[in-house]
Amino acid sequence: MKKFVTVVLISVGLFGFSNIVNAQKIGYISADEIIQLMPEAATVQTQLDEYQQSLYKNADDQKNALQEAVQKFYKDSATMSPSLKEVKRTDLQKQVADISGMDQKIQNQFEQKRQELSLPIQKKLQVAIEEVAKENGYTYIFPREALIYMPPSSDIGPLVRKKLGLKEPAAGNPGLPKK
Repeated sequence: MKKFVTVVLISVGLFGFSNIVNAQKIGYISADEIIQLMPEAATVQTQLDEYQQSLYKNADDQKNALQEAVQKFYKDSATMSPSLKEVKRTDLQKQVADISGMDQKIQNQFEQKRQELSLPIQKKLQVAIEEVAKENGYTYIFPREALIYMPPSSDIGPLVRKKLGLKEPAAGNPGLPKK
């Protein structure tokens, strides 16, 4: 009798747990696709392009200035004292070392700027996702890119686009879902 009661309790527990799991509404979304449709994203991309161009222009200016300094050094070195020549050489070597790390520095500055400019867009999208989830009874929302199989009915992208006042993506855009 004790075994029977234990089996019944375990069965009821498992049945109850499976009902709880089945009662949860699960959805998914491709945040990147929604962000691409947001007008703010185009503005951010323009700002990032301009920022990147200014970083590379600054780097080019520094490289050109260094080349001119090296040429001037070679031209004037015959008339320099050994101590002045050593000071100039050390200064040029320092400039070369600074420029050699410039590409990594530019990448880091650009990534920091991208994150800074993208944060308001990401926050706006997060708020819209949370509101759609609450309004429609979703318990979990997953990124589409992390899922292997997903039924189209669980895609909350159209609801979020509507919440944000975005138009549906063009039918010919292969990267975005059609609606």
